[in-house]
Amino acid sequence: MVITAVHELILAQLTNPTPESPPLANKIMQLVHYLTWFALLSGTAAIIYAGGRFAWEKWSGSGLQSPKMVAGALIGGTVATSAGTIMNSVLGH
Repeated sequence: MVITAVHELILAQLTNPTPESPPLANKIMQLVHYLTWFALLSGTAAIIYAGGRFAWEKWSGSGLQSPKMVAGALIGGTVATSAGTIMNSVLGH
């Protein structure tokens, strides 16, 4: 009974803390947004480059290496685009 009274006394003195964002959270989020844009733009540039190379290889009649580049760019773009969605579902946002 004494332990219960002491426990209630200690709990009555504690306040409910309010959550605060960590230091530099805004800067980190800004960096993440910049990296996301960079990933999307580099993926778009890779697909454009691979398409141009595909056309050049088709026109010149040499061996086709660009379909692998196109497939790699599409897979990389899919992973980069879905990473945010996967992390949001894992974190429960």
